[in-house]
Amino acid sequence: MEKKTNRLEPLLLKVSEAAQLLNISRAKMYDLIGKGEIVSIKCGRVRRIPRTAIEQYIERQLHEQAA
Repeated sequence: MEKKTNRLEPLLLKVSEAAQLLNISRAKMYDLIGKGEIVSIKCGRVRRIPRTAIEQYIERQLHEQAA
């Protein structure tokens, strides 16, 4: 019997979590943020990446490589 959980996915990711999703280093993630390729927001003293920003980045990469 399968056990289902009603766990909500976070809307904002830590830089390290976003880097893991893309299988890149934290340093590379900060580089992409600095270049404006991935949108991030500041929450107090910490930086967070919207989950949608990761999806948008992937979509842009797919379109650029297809062109």
